[in-house]
Amino acid sequence: MTVDRVWFVTGASRGLGRAFAQAALAAGDRVVGAARTLAALEELAAEHGDRFLALPLDVTDRAAVRAAVDEAVRRMGRLDVVVNNAGYLAMGMLEEFGEAEARAQMETNFFGPLWVGQAVLPHLRAQGSGHILQISSIGALGGFPLTGMYSASKFALEGMSEALAAEAESFGVRVTIVEPGGYWTDLYTSGLVMTEPLDVYAPLRAELEKRFAEGSVDSLPELAAEAVMRLVDSDDPPLRLLLGSAVYDLAFDVSRQKMETWAAWEEVSRAAEKAVPAPPWLEFSATHAACSD
Repeated sequence: MTVDRVWFVTGASRGLGRAFAQAALAAGDRVVGAARTLAALEELAAEHGDRFLALPLDVTDRAAVRAAVDEAVRRMGRLDVVVNNAGYLAMGMLEEFGEAEARAQMETNFFGPLWVGQAVLPHLRAQGSGHILQISSIGALGGFPLTGMYSASKFALEGMSEALAAEAESFGVRVTIVEPGGYWTDLYTSGLVMTEPLDVYAPLRAELEKRFAEGSVDSLPELAAEAVMRLVDSDDPPLRLLLGSAVYDLAFDVSRQKMETWAAWEEVSRAAEKAVPAPPWLEFSATHAACSD
């Protein structure tokens, strides 16, 4: 286990981000907590002194992300664990989303981690080590009514993170996609944005509200933080880590359903492929492109 690690945690002022920061500090590590507003981080700064650095940051601002990461390295000397936690939930039926609302969800939940990854990689690559944690969601296991845009942002995050893991591995940098289930944070309060509802979806909304009321039991964020500490202490961290029984069971159910569907349609899938030589027009296009260069 690395002694005196330095963490860079986005969205550190509340919810899971704050729990991760507190757990790291309790373990004796140093933490850079990045958030849009710093008032909620004053207590941590006062309690932990120079072991905690609060930085203002909007992860959708690529230039600001680079500046914050550079400042963190300048002040702390290095980065060891980077936690892309900043995000929010835009809730509504897909038909209800305006362009600005849809793009804003992707800007924070997908482009934010992309900008952070681009900013930290030169530093991690230079030191030959580091662990990037991408905080995904149970929503990345499938698309569900009301959370379609949120799921889209997390699906995109996971696809990007798989590629990042493969690209960074040779430099000694590890990537883990963390998929939490339900935790008692402000994701459903101050971290929630609702679309303007269309009347046509009222029956489906009523059905979903009943379902949520009957089966919604979440956990304390500290349990997620304990799991993350075990993750970063591991000498062989996984590409993915599920947090919670609900998300664990759902992951297997969704995987089985996909495999059963693929198997049922195997004949059609295999019939859609038959290798043939490249057509003449494709060869011409490739030659023309080479000559153009």
